[in-house]
Amino acid sequence: MTNNSEFDQIRPFNDDEVSTKIAQLCEVPYFSRVLTFLYPGQPIEAVMAKLKTIRTIDQFQSEFVIPFLTNLIKNTTDGVTASGLENISDSKSYLFVSNHRDIILDSALLNYKLHEHGINTTEIAIGDNLLIYEWITDLVKLNKSFVVKRNLPVRQMMEASATLSAFIRNAIVNSHQNIWIAQREGRSKDGDDQTQTSVLKMFNLSGSEDTIQNFKELNITPVSISYEFDPCDYLKAYQFQLKRDDPNYQKSQREDLTHMSTGLNGRKGRIHFSFGQPIGSELNALEGMNKNAQIQSLADLIDKQIHLNYHLWPGNYVAFDTLNSTSQFADRYTADERDIFFEYVNEHISRIEAPDEDFIMKMILMMYANPVTNRIKAENS
Repeated sequence: MTNNSEFDQIRPFNDDEVSTKIAQLCEVPYFSRVLTFLYPGQPIEAVMAKLKTIRTIDQFQSEFVIPFLTNLIKNTTDGVTASGLENISDSKSYLFVSNHRDIILDSALLNYKLHEHGINTTEIAIGDNLLIYEWITDLVKLNKSFVVKRNLPVRQMMEASATLSAFIRNAIVNSHQNIWIAQREGRSKDGDDQTQTSVLKMFNLSGSEDTIQNFKELNITPVSISYEFDPCDYLKAYQFQLKRDDPNYQKSQREDLTHMSTGLNGRKGRIHFSFGQPIGSELNALEGMNKNAQIQSLADLIDKQIHLNYHLWPGNYVAFDTLNSTSQFADRYTADERDIFFEYVNEHISRIEAPDEDFIMKMILMMYANPVTNRIKAENS
């Protein structure tokens, strides 16, 4: 963990803060409801008593977070797998940059797979828009999360970005911590996973060398996260409808909480994490370009790995063929798999009050089809 006071407002908690923060959490009335949700059927008093024996962040993750995720995987998925872990060495530190589907589970399950393979878990980027209550902030900081400040005036945003960049570089280079951050601000609600250059520009703010060396120092490693079913797909599609009907529509904090809960509880099918190759020597080819071109080229390198490594499920191919009125990928799914996909989608659409059914169906199909479209483009680039 990082002890530099420059980062106190955003950093995860350190081991010497764990006992105090857990004691404070246990005094929050709503937290007992959270524990009931996380550990159904277990006496809350016993859960709290065990929680209060925890003294370190590693212990918090291994004794509190991992058991919860183990049950979640058992109850809401058909298994979580990973590939490419041979690319990762526990003797090095990495900046994992991934596509983003689920508010909580992308980073949580990534850390689960790292922990399972004896690799140091990541410190996790989380937007402050999600930290609705102080107890949520405390809980995620116990789980190695650091805060990304958003929606600030321009000058304050520049200062916050510089601090965030310095924190990430310090964590990787000096504290030898792994970092996870999404390739873009917020989730990719349409399934079109594209790295925002603003994220890469933020990384570069803290470097003391030229742009290429600054990025090499961070050991950027793309990760593709592939859910067979996205529990929040219908909620995301409905947001598109609301935005279509009211250009000024803004998602509320209550909706954020709904998305978190739905993502945790909903059916997810199979989930796969594909760890790509750290981007290092490829950056040499960017020498001589101007800075903006270098950053866009790095974004393209990240995207290509994410698109090529994305694990495409039968539903992705069904959605692509249906949306494009083709049978191009008919050999990638059976009639039963096609029926299962549409039963799932129609059941999700039925949960929406007053949906524009044709529009919602199109949006959901697009979410599942875009990873196929991106794979085709990446294979041909």
